[in-house]
Amino acid sequence: MQTFVKRFRAALCASFVMSAALAAPSAANAEEISVTQWGSSLYGLPYAVAMDQGLFKKAGIDITGILTSGGGGTTVRNILASKLPYGEVAVSAALAAQRQGLDVVIVNTGTRSVAEATLVTLPDSPVKDVADLAGKKVAITSPKGVSEMLLLMVLKEKGVDAAQVQRVASGGYVNGLTMLEQNAVAGAVLIEPLSIVRKDKYRTVYNAGAVLQPMTTSVGITTRAFAKEHPEKLRAIIEGRQAGVRATYRDPAAAAKLLETSFKLTPEVAREAVDNMVKSRMWSEGEFDQVELDRMTDGLKLIGELKDSVDWTKLVDSSLLPPSVKAKSKL
Repeated sequence: MQTFVKRFRAALCASFVMSAALAAPSAANAEEISVTQWGSSLYGLPYAVAMDQGLFKKAGIDITGILTSGGGGTTVRNILASKLPYGEVAVSAALAAQRQGLDVVIVNTGTRSVAEATLVTLPDSPVKDVADLAGKKVAITSPKGVSEMLLLMVLKEKGVDAAQVQRVASGGYVNGLTMLEQNAVAGAVLIEPLSIVRKDKYRTVYNAGAVLQPMTTSVGITTRAFAKEHPEKLRAIIEGRQAGVRATYRDPAAAAKLLETSFKLTPEVAREAVDNMVKSRMWSEGEFDQVELDRMTDGLKLIGELKDSVDWTKLVDSSLLPPSVKAKSKL
């Protein structure tokens, strides 16, 4: 399992390094941006589609590479230090950067579903539904992380006292599965496409997207200074990504083929992963929805990452959105 994770991360990076080399006529004009969890989740698929189909170039910018990191503050720091300071990060990372006084502004939304997140158990486990987790141990990746937040949100939605469910930090999804197989925990959090690859080995207790309503999970950020000095570049990035989202929804099979090649997945796994995210409308075209933003902050309050409500008007700049996207915003 660990070998698989390392392999598809390395393969994804190698694939797009090669794509960049073939696609860019001049290295001087090539641009790179950052996307959280690039190579280990499906957040960034529209960027891959946009690069593969030349949609960024059509929008007016030559994005030839994606920088990656472990997420959170690391991704934000990478963005702020880069030549082109734009990237897609978790909402929690953007809010943390604001609290630290960093020059950050949110210019578009990224993903709006948690359908890729599940909790699994062993096939013969007595845990049949969420209520059965009471009095049991569950493996999460890390304290106050997204996996714990979603678990707490599901427990709350299902009326289960979170104090009755002991969360055990495993350090990673693969580690959590090892703990599950050793009967150290009764359930373990998981994400796609790993959950699809190993679906014959585990039984799904819940899919977070089926329990929880849509919420904004990632956002595009930049610095206020860069937004003021280079609005045309940001508009092109957002427009190119929007085109990538539309292309993914329009032709899931083509997006799955790209995912198959990049992640070294079987055609069946790649298609199922993309179809699942298309069905849940995982990728936003970039519009803002305050209700969906607030659902995420409600979750962050559950893990102690936030205490107060967020005044989004002080953190969001919707002026760089394409007119068709801006018209759909509800903020």
